[in-house]
Amino acid sequence: MEVVIGVLIFVIALFAVITLIRSVRIVPQQRMDVVERLGKYKRTLSPGLNLLVPFVDAVRTKVDMREQVVSFPPQPVITSDNLVVSIDTVLYFKVVDPVRATYEISNFLQAIEQLTVTTLRNVIGSLDLERALTSREEINRHLSSVLDETTGRWGIKVTRVEIKAIEPPPSIRDSMEKQMRAERERRATILNAEGHKQAAILTAEGEKQSQVLRADGDRQARILQAEGQAKAIRTVFDAIHTANPSQKVLAYQYLQALPQIANGSANKVWIVPTELTKALEGLGGALGGLGSMVGDKPTEAVDSGAVEREAAQAAQAAADEAAAVNAQVRQAEAQASGDNAPKGLPAPESIPPSAALGAADYNGAGEPERA
Repeated sequence: MEVVIGVLIFVIALFAVITLIRSVRIVPQQRMDVVERLGKYKRTLSPGLNLLVPFVDAVRTKVDMREQVVSFPPQPVITSDNLVVSIDTVLYFKVVDPVRATYEISNFLQAIEQLTVTTLRNVIGSLDLERALTSREEINRHLSSVLDETTGRWGIKVTRVEIKAIEPPPSIRDSMEKQMRAERERRATILNAEGHKQAAILTAEGEKQSQVLRADGDRQARILQAEGQAKAIRTVFDAIHTANPSQKVLAYQYLQALPQIANGSANKVWIVPTELTKALEGLGGALGGLGSMVGDKPTEAVDSGAVEREAAQAAQAAADEAAAVNAQVRQAEAQASGDNAPKGLPAPESIPPSAALGAADYNGAGEPERA
């Protein structure tokens, strides 16, 4: 009898423990439990300690309310240019209504996967390969909008859809690599050609500037040289006119310049000023007095030695006057050469004697007369 009583007490205690366990439910944070009473939805248990009616209430599902990440396996998709590509997708979602997620659809995760695949095929089927590879953001936005609209009836919120990889066929990848390599080589060739072009332009610009500067320097040098020569000739010309030489001196200078003018085997044309005959007449006039004395007195005897002495004296006087004039000219030339003549110009002594003959040696146009 005692044994039966002991067994009965043990059974009652065990029943009490089981009843207590079934009537107390502890729900962790970020989880919701859906409770049914006799097969009908009763309530949703929130996190914490909850009491149930034992043997009447039962937990149907335990729903995780945290955001979840699901990676779907690669799916073959055909593009608009009839190329098969393999696309991996990653889905982020969370359950916002555990009751609807439990009773509106049997397996919401499988439903989301199939919906993602079909929507992805529709989107990729309207794009070619090149646009599909470069339009991931557009594809993600379209998938998110379609999935969020559909899964909202199931109490699920799709927060984000990402395309992890788009893998074209191996042959297409090889062609794309060749195309990219050719494009890079083309860009490198263009950049190299641009560099050579810029270098040639800069070299040409440098040569142009150097030639312009060199030509400008030559022009300035010639201008200075011409100005120096003109000033030297002007100084000599002024010195000759300041000395005011007589016709005898000019005739003497003409006679000295004639051998230099005639010097050289290539001289076929002589330039003789028109005043040469007048100068010779002036020189001859100095000796003409002697002839007139002889012509006027034919009956008297004329001493030939006296005539020669008179001629020598006239020539000596002309030579002395010419020396004085030449001294003044040389002084003026030295002054012009030392003060005003630029470097590199010919010395005034190199000016031919014909240039120092004065204004009487030139015609009205400023050019020497040709015989």
